Amino acid sequence: MIDRDSVVTEDELHAYVDGELPPGRRSAVEAWLATRPDAAAAVAAWRSQAELIQARYGGAADEPTPDRLSIARLACRRRNGWIAFASAAALVAFIAGGAAGWFAHGSAAAGPSDLKRYTAEAFEAYRLYVVEVRHPVEVPGAERPHLTQWLSKRVGSPVRIPELEKMGLKLVGGRLLPGPTGPTAFFMYETPSGERFTLYCGQTKDQATALRYIAGKHSSAYYWVDGDLFYVLTGPAERERLHSIAQTAYDQIDARPSPQGG
Repeated sequence: MIDRDSVVTEDELHAYVDGELPPGRRSAVEAWLATRPDAAAAVAAWRSQAELIQARYGGAADEPTPDRLSIARLACRRRNGWIAFASAAALVAFIAGGAAGWFAHGSAAAGPSDLKRYTAEAFEAYRLYVVEVRHPVEVPGAERPHLTQWLSKRVGSPVRIPELEKMGLKLVGGRLLPGPTGPTAFFMYETPSGERFTLYCGQTKDQATALRYIAGKHSSAYYWVDGDLFYVLTGPAERERLHSIAQTAYDQIDARPSPQGG
């Protein structure tokens, strides 16, 4: 184990692996590692993992930011928010003037399904976080009970984290993300060889569905709805392998006990 009380911190060791230390500090860390074989072995393992992730997912990290997430577009949305507010106020006045029947007719039309929005956001979250070496998640998998309680509270519905160890997947951890309909839970799993899979879930009003497959540019996914939650299992594997993992997660979530008071 790395001695956290030493003059070289674990954060510095990670920065050393990432090439983020200043030259002077780098030589000090290398001298420190030369006298501590256990720490040097840990650093070598981290570097190997970083190289593996970069080789496997580096292309995704270099893709341009989608236009809908660009700073210019977000700024435009902010400005247009005042226009939307004014439009909403005008609509309220219009309804008050006797157009309630017309409005009710218009609102009866079905709005866009959450399905496409959720799968698109899940692919984007996968692309963004799967390449992270130091900070792929907010809460580590070792804190599963806390992770479950925290994200269930934020999502607004009981969330269950599937046990996928029998599929060769270790829970790396999870994080909270903004989603199409509100707070969304995001979990990451990893194989011993470095392959990563993610599970993205949040509330939806769509009807329950069985597993459905969708192929992306650099990854694929299976998605489904269980109760009031939408799930997307994303990964780099071939369809058959991905289906096995998704089916295992689906079966566990579908069999969850009914939540009891509290």
